[in-house]
Amino acid sequence: MPYAHITGWGMSVPSKVLTNDDISKMVETNDEWIRDRTGIRERRIAEERQSSASLGAEAAIEALKIADLLPTDLDLIICSTSTPEHIFPATACIIQDKIGANKAGAFDLSAACSGFIYGLNMGAQAIRSGSSKNVLVIGTETLSRFVNWKDRNTCILFGDGAGAFVLQASEQPGGTYGAVMHSDGSGGDLLSIPAGGSRNPMSELTLRTGMHFIHMDGKEVFRFATRVMAGATNEAVEKSGWTLDALDLIVPHQANLRIIEAAARGLKMPMDKFMVNLDRYGNTSTASIPIATVEAVQQGKLRPGDKVVFVGFGAGLTWGALAAEWTGPRQATRRVVKPGLFPWIAPIRSFLRRLGRLIEGIIFGRKA
Repeated sequence: MPYAHITGWGMSVPSKVLTNDDISKMVETNDEWIRDRTGIRERRIAEERQSSASLGAEAAIEALKIADLLPTDLDLIICSTSTPEHIFPATACIIQDKIGANKAGAFDLSAACSGFIYGLNMGAQAIRSGSSKNVLVIGTETLSRFVNWKDRNTCILFGDGAGAFVLQASEQPGGTYGAVMHSDGSGGDLLSIPAGGSRNPMSELTLRTGMHFIHMDGKEVFRFATRVMAGATNEAVEKSGWTLDALDLIVPHQANLRIIEAAARGLKMPMDKFMVNLDRYGNTSTASIPIATVEAVQQGKLRPGDKVVFVGFGAGLTWGALAAEWTGPRQATRRVVKPGLFPWIAPIRSFLRRLGRLIEGIIFGRKA
């Protein structure tokens, strides 16, 4: 049975920064109040031209560069997002077209802030089953488009960004090990966007009452998160046959510094074993774990051979964890053509495919 190794990683965040002082001009709050309760100093906000797909595609290309893979080498793309481009088509398919991964299947995964862990586990299972050799897992969000900037309880929390991992099959032991995924739909109303789906389609009423914004019961979500983070970490470690002492790093979902500190206390581990960067990005939901991982590698906190656990929680309610032995990129074997060229070539290919469908329609006729 092949092992699923993490061989590439990348991130993309908007250049626009929104500080706590900026938010204090919009709602009644201040920098000290926000930092004391959340640990957040600033967050990134997508420009009008940016979207979940564009950020996800940029992160994907960076991950492919490190893995020394071309988009055409990919067998599967899993995109985890709570802020998709559309209800359908899948954002994963838009990213597939943007990067030119013309041989890959692609689908979206919705598990809120736990989604990247779910996606990693599903990608690893696809490799272990033998159905895929190269899998791209993306977490991407533009949460600022769904924030009520008059609600100080939620507008201080969220930011935009994307991260991506490449998983590759290998007969060499390592890569992803134990993983756990949990859910509790009875708490679904604690964190939600009530409108926009089939139950509450967008209407004048939903717009007037703000049902298309993020709604959160902060106290209940906090209690839930502090309860499940340590437990999920322990489960993933046990399934891997490891001990907590063997861990080199834990990369938690970056939602609130107090929640991460509570997890550290629950596991009886020092905070320097936890990667934390939410002070600069806020809560980027399913993108937070890959973004934090990329920075951990850049800062030398995560090296080949290290044992790491990714752990998170989110709306649904969902939570989970995945343990991995960090691999790092394989030794480069090529490339004459670089992955970064494909986003320039892909629009031409996309145009030609659309043109082909148009010509086909003209030749064979179209039924009304």
